[in-house]
Amino acid sequence: MLSALLLTTLAGLSTGLGGLLSLIRRPSDRLLAGAMGFAGGVMLTVSLADMLPGSLSWYRQGLSGFSAGMAVTSLLAMGMLLAALLERCLPEEQALARGLDAPRALALRSAMVTGLALLLHNLPEGILTLFTGVADPKLGLRLALAIALHNIPEGIAVALPLFYATQSRARAAAAAFASGLAEPLGAVLAYSFLHPFLTDSFLNGLMVLIAGIMIWVSIAELLPGSFTFGKKLAGSLGFGLGVLLMLLGIACLG
Repeated sequence: MLSALLLTTLAGLSTGLGGLLSLIRRPSDRLLAGAMGFAGGVMLTVSLADMLPGSLSWYRQGLSGFSAGMAVTSLLAMGMLLAALLERCLPEEQALARGLDAPRALALRSAMVTGLALLLHNLPEGILTLFTGVADPKLGLRLALAIALHNIPEGIAVALPLFYATQSRARAAAAAFASGLAEPLGAVLAYSFLHPFLTDSFLNGLMVLIAGIMIWVSIAELLPGSFTFGKKLAGSLGFGLGVLLMLLGIACLG
């Protein structure tokens, strides 16, 4: 149990490593546009190429193709609706701009939305890593290393917009580490209190719901935001880089 928890913690801390890598230089408008596109690419790819295919395969084991598709589609739509409602709970750029200029206010809201979405994503990921490590230490080690690899881009996606908005390396790094620490925290809480309820059905449904949240955030918040700075090429290149890096991480997970 202790070794599995350590692996889960190290995998989560790699998000903080990604955050530190993004703080080497102060971001320009071009770099921020690229970072927001990058965050959109990261979250869209991990949702469509990793979370959804695995859950759809699981549902198809006990349901017909149409029924499995309807189950996944319904949960995905619920996740998107939940994301739209959560966005309404966050302050708009105009409210954040009281002490900031408009670009920094937009970057701050982007960091808040991205951090919340990745925090939700990291919770079931931590549960999976811990339970795998307890059941099979060798498989748990491989899984933790693979998750650590794809957590690094996630840390960049959280920290860089926050650094641009606040001009504070400490706050940006702390936000990236906090997002990653959701993995061991979620794993411990689940193992301690929710173990009887963590069925395959529950975890797969949760994965699809969170995928819906991340898809909505990518399309409705991050990608439009990356073009707001007048740097469409930088935003597009960042999006492409995010897709490619996450595909590499997903391949390592397999």
